[in-house]
Amino acid sequence: MISGGGTGGHIYPAIAIANAWKESYPDSEILFVGALGKMEMQKVPEEGYQIVGLPVAGLQRKLTLENLKFPFKLLQSLLKARKIVKEFRPDVVVGVGGYASGPVLYAAQSKGIPTLVQEQNSYAGLTNKILAKKANKICVAYPEMDRFFPGEKIAYTGNPVRKDILDLDGKREKGCSHFKLEEGKKTILVLGGSLGARTLNQAVLKDMKKLQKEGYQVLWQCGKYYFKDMLEKTEAAGLPHIHLREFIREMDLAYAVADVIVSRAGALSVSELSLVGKPVIFIPSPNVAEDHQTKNAMAYVNHEAAWLLKDKDAVGELKMKIDELMSNPQTVETLGINMKQLAKPDAANAIRKEIEKLVA
Repeated sequence: MISGGGTGGHIYPAIAIANAWKESYPDSEILFVGALGKMEMQKVPEEGYQIVGLPVAGLQRKLTLENLKFPFKLLQSLLKARKIVKEFRPDVVVGVGGYASGPVLYAAQSKGIPTLVQEQNSYAGLTNKILAKKANKICVAYPEMDRFFPGEKIAYTGNPVRKDILDLDGKREKGCSHFKLEEGKKTILVLGGSLGARTLNQAVLKDMKKLQKEGYQVLWQCGKYYFKDMLEKTEAAGLPHIHLREFIREMDLAYAVADVIVSRAGALSVSELSLVGKPVIFIPSPNVAEDHQTKNAMAYVNHEAAWLLKDKDAVGELKMKIDELMSNPQTVETLGINMKQLAKPDAANAIRKEIEKLVA
């Protein structure tokens, strides 16, 4: 049983773990447990796995009616999680973070079922810190995570990512054709996550005319919250080399065409980009718990593997950073080399081996 979700950063590692397990044990039954209304309820079935949903939701930062419902939804979710665990009778339960992870792992731990926590970020979330106390194993993506978890339970595995990005050789031509890009032009790939990132969108919007004039083409994932607004504005500007997408599913092709990547610093994005080994400008989101995206990015910036641009400086300074990077081939090469040295390409199988130890 695999529980958690809410964002691509939780969902795609969960699917990668399931795929790695299924490859070794094709007759296994795998059940996902997610949060009703969240993206895992769509994405997991698309990958061929069964998922059930809990009514659990997070607390809002301000006083709302939804916050008043929180205790009731949590109690409902705990009861439903207990029922799901009892009926499915899993040999092991994996929690990847997100709202559903808490009730499911709590239910499994109370029944003495082995549990494994997968923490994607360099700064552990509150739910995982609580669950880790009774978890049998904690798989982490960054060193020095014994600040948050018992050292004897930690396995430094890295974050599992989609297999198709492990080999980008020869995919640039196919990517240019797929996204209708010009092969000879320098390509900026902008990634704000599946839901979108307001600051990144504003920064590209402000500089898109200058970027095209400079000779760049931009492949821009703006996210579903912003797509309609961005589409109206880009169409009005009439810029043929600004290629707007709500969501990019073919990430291997997107990475293959990119010369420079501009991205938020969510755990999954950072792990994928380390495997891609291309120059990255991270613009961490300031609207996350404990500023963990900045901590994720700094783990790479401190090793001269990426650049960081603060969210508050992005609108107005993005093009300047891109120009600076593009005009320095030595820096581009150094960032790519250093980035790949921090990659952990076999994370999914490393986690599978940890699960095997718990099932044995």
